Amino acid sequence: METFLIKAAQLILAFAILVIIHEFGHFLFARIFGVKVEKFYIFFDPWKEIFKWKPKKYFGFFGKTKKLKNADKADIDAQEDEDVKENPKKKSSFWGDTEYGIGWLPLGGYCKIAGMIDESMDTEQMKQEPKKWEFRSKPAWQRLLIMIAGVLFNFLLAILIYAGIVYATGEKYVPFREAKMGMEFSGEARKIGFHNGDIPIKADGEELDKPAEAFMKMMQAKNVTVLRDGKEVEIVIPEKFIFAMEQEAKSDTASIAFFTYRFPARVSQVMIGEGAAKAGIKEGDEFIAVDSVTTSTLLSFQAALKGHDNKTVNVTVARANGEKTDTLVLPVALSASSKMGIGLEIDPSQFYNSREIKYSLLQSVPRGIEMGTDKLTAYAKSMKMVFTKEGANSIGGFGSLGAIFPEKWNWIAFWNIAAFLSVALAFMNILPIPALDGGHVLFLLYEVVTGRKPSDKFLEYAQITGMILLLLLLVYANGMDIVRLFK
Repeated sequence: METFLIKAAQLILAFAILVIIHEFGHFLFARIFGVKVEKFYIFFDPWKEIFKWKPKKYFGFFGKTKKLKNADKADIDAQEDEDVKENPKKKSSFWGDTEYGIGWLPLGGYCKIAGMIDESMDTEQMKQEPKKWEFRSKPAWQRLLIMIAGVLFNFLLAILIYAGIVYATGEKYVPFREAKMGMEFSGEARKIGFHNGDIPIKADGEELDKPAEAFMKMMQAKNVTVLRDGKEVEIVIPEKFIFAMEQEAKSDTASIAFFTYRFPARVSQVMIGEGAAKAGIKEGDEFIAVDSVTTSTLLSFQAALKGHDNKTVNVTVARANGEKTDTLVLPVALSASSKMGIGLEIDPSQFYNSREIKYSLLQSVPRGIEMGTDKLTAYAKSMKMVFTKEGANSIGGFGSLGAIFPEKWNWIAFWNIAAFLSVALAFMNILPIPALDGGHVLFLLYEVVTGRKPSDKFLEYAQITGMILLLLLLVYANGMDIVRLFK
């Protein structure tokens, strides 16, 4: 239960941040161009909201507009029309004309822009004469910028987060070519031609260096080049390999996801009173065999211990002794879960030469742009797989999104995931689907090119169609999460 609450809290917080930034993009550009924003809500508020606040209506101290107590929307509009007639050059309050609130349905958020057909479906407003401060009264290029702003702000947020992460933590990694023992590959990866010990060096001809970026590049590539016994070998990546990896990652038997660094099983900690301590094992020892099974790597050592519950095994260790290395065979009593009471080194930089990069504030910005662009490109490439049978089956809703967050709160991990989700939200929103920003952009581009504006009735029907499609997709995605729970 605690793990569920931690994951849910991270998802809701990340979602709220992304929604606020997205809608603020629309709000800011709308107000810059003098368009009235009637509502700014985090989450949706059908029938009832959790909280709402309208500065002009409830406090009356934002800007210099007249205070209206217990006024409804028509009263406020009438007052603003009167103010404009009396003083055409007078500007409305930047913030004070908007109602701010929090809805109870955490499926997104919205910015209700006056004179626009959107998710509010305020068709009565559209029947009235256009006002100077309405969306529909503005030039097409201004309306286009207002609609693009939400997507732009989400992408800028991702860049800002990535820049902040590298500025705060830098980057430390082991370049692939420095990993002399190569990589350990999962079962599915070995099926398509990877061998344990291979060193990935290229994906579709592009040099690979950083493991965090290489993972997705290798899965999306058509060909991956590896070094095997000093020679370059090309491996063809099947088109649907990413789905095989996804299924493998969900299985109970998966020990690694695609690949991981290969290095010896070195002791980093010995627990007093446990089997290893009693046998004389020390920190720094490296295991090279369990009984007669050679264990040259961490994973092979862990695999060799399995199935020896409550048994004594003879382990062979290599122990540094000055300039030479001693080889010892020690009998170790294992616990009921085949444990001997040790910690093992899992940081590859303890075995290979690593590269560490520190970024100044100015240097972090271009690196953030590079990381954001790479994530956007990778996400766009992966979208084509959604239209396959396997892709449709892999679609998930809020359960799948929550699952990607760590079980324990980690701010670096949280911001990394939030940045990726911000990129995904930006990409999804710009798709030319009615009811999404991309749908509005499509119709505006048509207007810019042809000089003809689609009718309000057409836009209304398009909005309804888009909302139905999105609702069906939402039901399907979350339904798939439920189906998976029972598999």
